[in-house]
Amino acid sequence: MKSQYVIGVDFGTDSVRALLVDAHTGQAVGTHVHEYVRWKQGLYCNPAQSQFRQHPLDYLEGLEASIKGALAQAPAEVRSQVVGISVDTTGSTPVAVDKTGLPLALRPDFEGNPNGMFILWKDHTANAEAEEINNLAHHWDTDYTKYVGGIYSSEWYWAKMLRTLRVDEQVREHAFSWVEHCDWASAVLTGNTDPLTLRRSRCAAGHKALWHSEFDGLPSDEFLTKLDPLLAGLRDRLFTDTYTADEAMGNLSAEWADKLGLSTDVVIGVGAFDAHMGAVGAEIEPYTFVRIMGTSTCDILMAPNEEIGHRLIRGICGQVDGSVAPSMLGMEAGQSAFGDLYAWFARLLTGPVRDLLGDEAANTMMSKLIPHLSDQAAQLPVTPNDIIALDWINGRRTPDANHTLKAAISGLNLGTDAAQVFKALVEATAFGSRSIVDRFIQEGVQIKKVIAIGGVAKKSPFVMQTLADVLNKPIQVAQSDQACALGAAMCAAVAAGVHPTLSEAQQAMGSGFDASYAPRPDKVAIYETLYQKYLTLGAFVENVPARQAVAEVM
Repeated sequence: MKSQYVIGVDFGTDSVRALLVDAHTGQAVGTHVHEYVRWKQGLYCNPAQSQFRQHPLDYLEGLEASIKGALAQAPAEVRSQVVGISVDTTGSTPVAVDKTGLPLALRPDFEGNPNGMFILWKDHTANAEAEEINNLAHHWDTDYTKYVGGIYSSEWYWAKMLRTLRVDEQVREHAFSWVEHCDWASAVLTGNTDPLTLRRSRCAAGHKALWHSEFDGLPSDEFLTKLDPLLAGLRDRLFTDTYTADEAMGNLSAEWADKLGLSTDVVIGVGAFDAHMGAVGAEIEPYTFVRIMGTSTCDILMAPNEEIGHRLIRGICGQVDGSVAPSMLGMEAGQSAFGDLYAWFARLLTGPVRDLLGDEAANTMMSKLIPHLSDQAAQLPVTPNDIIALDWINGRRTPDANHTLKAAISGLNLGTDAAQVFKALVEATAFGSRSIVDRFIQEGVQIKKVIAIGGVAKKSPFVMQTLADVLNKPIQVAQSDQACALGAAMCAAVAAGVHPTLSEAQQAMGSGFDASYAPRPDKVAIYETLYQKYLTLGAFVENVPARQAVAEVM
């Protein structure tokens, strides 16, 4: 059999990684991670205002460096045997572009303007715009939110676009169209970034841009104009058709072929979001609940359209035909903060150390803190009277998106130590996951298996065991530590014609599983009690603004 290789490129929040694999066996022959230089410096971001922007140069530099780095690890002859490349990214991470598809931040007149950059998935500056979209959609003849759980999020395409157009006159004057990161990165490799002709991801469009075949594509111009006249006519400069990740975007351009030392015969696949390609890489099957566990979580389920397609599932991040695999309904949920919650606690503890003793001492402490707290927390008993925390430190993604919500910790006393608080934070993230699982089950979607991928799943047995106990379900951890990139490589193998279907690519290229966690019966019942307290605390905190408003009126 002739050797053929594919490359999966996974753009994460902090870095981009490329994985070069044998398209017939899935064996990795090269990998490279590139950290975003500007992002690492904290440029263009304002966490206090929930503003998180990434410069397109970070993406371009990372795309080239990661692929070159992966190729450098392989034998020289492999370059001539690469047949496909596919890309996954975070999302929704859109950018304003000019008529050529150039992100505005790459133009001299937008240098340093965050509003001309990619608006990262966790940017919540558009909370008010999301609420306006929901209010109008719920009173319109067609509820355009019906296939995204009934609630539109400030993390998504239209809210971010509208917010930016409102606050930046320069963007209003020069933005011809808007493109998701997964579409733009794939288009860059083909050399065709024309926003009117590049192939748009079904995954991104359906989950974040309110695209659906029932609507003949995107929401109507009448709806958008009513939402804000600034959106009038924009629909015609966006897209109508969408494509699944097993299809081809085009071929590698001569420019990028020269940069990478590859052939222009290399097929570039249509892009998708990291969670969805990660689920493919984790060998998702119908009714498998895949948790992508990192700074946040994304949860992916898929089921045959004929069995689930008639249901409208409340409070999730969308249900989209083909967003994971063709002929399957892809369903997305997740938490806006997971590892980010642990990182916040670590920064809270090390902040004074940094101020008083300097960066070296603080960095040393930071590197050891989470493993140390995990070891201590694992030794603590689990009792019905333990501290309860909420995981909403970056708002709530699902169920029922509300990014204005805040986190809370209840049950502290003078004897409370850092390990006890950390244990409560880990349990909060597990309870948040449990609420998502419960919503799917309540909506008539069964869950037959749980699979975990991502950094937290690979590195923290304490977190994974707690999650298994709270869900009361066994959890398998995918062996690949780059499941998203592996899933992208599988998609590339299908787009390039190596395998006829994604399921066959999964069978040939899958890595299997290297860890599993079973619920501990003695902990399950106690966690059920604590979970009910989590729900009670959540209901209290969620209603605090309403009570404050009443008090102010009285």
